[in-house]
Amino acid sequence: MAGHLEIPMVPLGPNESITSFGKNDTQKNENANQDKGLLQRTPTPTYRHSSPSGPWPWMDFDEDIPTVTPPTDQPADSDFQNWDGYPQSLFPNWTEAQVKRCEMLTKCPTGDSNVMTVDVYGDGKFGEPNRDKATIQDQETIDGFWNWLKGTREDDIRVRAFFVKRMTKEVLQMLGTKYNVEPFFFSSSAHWIPSRFQESMIPGEGDHITIVLPFVRVREIDQKAAGPISSHSQTKEGESSSQEDAQIIDTQAPLYLHTCNKHVFQDLLSVHMVRGARTSTILSYHPEMREGTADQLHSLIHRTGDSVYWQKLFERSKDPTCLLLCFLWYAMYEWDELFETLYAHINTLETLLGSQDIRETRELHILQAHLLYYRTLLDDFRKSVTFVQETPNPAMDDPSMTPEDRRVSDDILKKETEYLLSEIDRLESQRLMQFMRLKNVIDLAFATVNIEDSQYMKELTVATVRDSAAMKRLSYLTMVFLPANFMSNLFSMNVVEINPQGAATLNHYIEAAIGLTAFAMWIVVALQAESIFVPQGSSIQRRVCWPLYYILDQGIQLYIRLYNRTIPPKQKTT
Repeated sequence: MAGHLEIPMVPLGPNESITSFGKNDTQKNENANQDKGLLQRTPTPTYRHSSPSGPWPWMDFDEDIPTVTPPTDQPADSDFQNWDGYPQSLFPNWTEAQVKRCEMLTKCPTGDSNVMTVDVYGDGKFGEPNRDKATIQDQETIDGFWNWLKGTREDDIRVRAFFVKRMTKEVLQMLGTKYNVEPFFFSSSAHWIPSRFQESMIPGEGDHITIVLPFVRVREIDQKAAGPISSHSQTKEGESSSQEDAQIIDTQAPLYLHTCNKHVFQDLLSVHMVRGARTSTILSYHPEMREGTADQLHSLIHRTGDSVYWQKLFERSKDPTCLLLCFLWYAMYEWDELFETLYAHINTLETLLGSQDIRETRELHILQAHLLYYRTLLDDFRKSVTFVQETPNPAMDDPSMTPEDRRVSDDILKKETEYLLSEIDRLESQRLMQFMRLKNVIDLAFATVNIEDSQYMKELTVATVRDSAAMKRLSYLTMVFLPANFMSNLFSMNVVEINPQGAATLNHYIEAAIGLTAFAMWIVVALQAESIFVPQGSSIQRRVCWPLYYILDQGIQLYIRLYNRTIPPKQKTT
């Protein structure tokens, strides 16, 4: 895979981003805040609000239906268009209540906003990376950025990609107004809702496509610098302070891997592309809790131009969608690194089974739950790539494009998306393999416990048998004395030897006690299926008449022994 994409990479430290060389104290504090954001729990998606196909954006049916103002025919980039009225100025069906509920504006951070760009020219070459195209701080810089957006773009730029670090409300509204962005792009991004849709499609001119794709990353985070973490990862008072003890099965929360001291957390690839015949635009949205990825993705996309393989693709293909594939490869790299880390983590956990620590078994269940959730994310990844593959660019039908340009561009797009889909299938195979491996480990853990329990139960059974034999002997002894005790109570105070006025004698007591004891012993032996007096499988007749059969058997055995003693050895041989 790495040989295919050929993005040159620079080795980084465990807590170092691509642009973190020569950090000063302010940058270190900024990175600490970014690490703290990585440990926050991501929101649970509300899928019904993911695309314009839903005719009631961010509406709850238990509320009144708002009044909708008919849309105007005024162009989006007109000088008369007020960007601070977005989105209602362009999308009147988005009322103030709906905009407030979707939090697309209220979730925007405050402070400075840094806009970075990457330009791809008509010959497929990349321009110099502009890391500080605009820093929006006050009204003057806001006005300057808006005037620059409204300006005419150079004719030779095939596609321009925007990467916004800390997208403030003002920047969002200006970009949304200038490029007529469907508000669902910003609302889905703010709530991490997977979505993909095409809108504003005009044959021969262009369209708008949106991809919001959550994916998973793994990174070593300095928790001391990040400060307190989310309540989903904190320990409760009185419990163990180790992080693996504190984890709960929450797939939206970061997952701590104690064997390698790394965190697994969700990130967001949110891209809106305006495809046109002359020039195209890509907007990359980065949530506040993941704002550090703007620098990283900006640098990686620009470094794609240094790849010989991709440089040739951009030279041959006239379709700007080719650059969008590089964004999808970013998620692919992160997924691959995740499964590589999980593989090593599971290897280590397997060696800890002999410790009989319940935490390891519990962590296996947590990993299984996350792997099940990753199946949904990979499925969304596959759908996003398929969406790009099956959504042709209407601008390719522009008369300026030759049939050969269309054929070559279509072939390249199909080839690269097919390769991405094959890589996603490989990731799914890895996920399934690790899930089944965890299942085998859990089964082995429980089998080991069952074997130990069986050994303990065996010892307990042997002890129980010994106790049962002792109790059986005591029962027999009790049975012997029980009739005599019964007769003693029966004849008490009525025996002549004790009470001269009594009618019974001691001989009566002895006769009755011996007779009743013999009767009790006969009944007890007769009711047993097997004993020393009754062989196993004996009939009812033999069990009832066991004294006669027992005496007969003993007499036969005695006769045989006496007979064997009287006959000389030689006669026995003959």
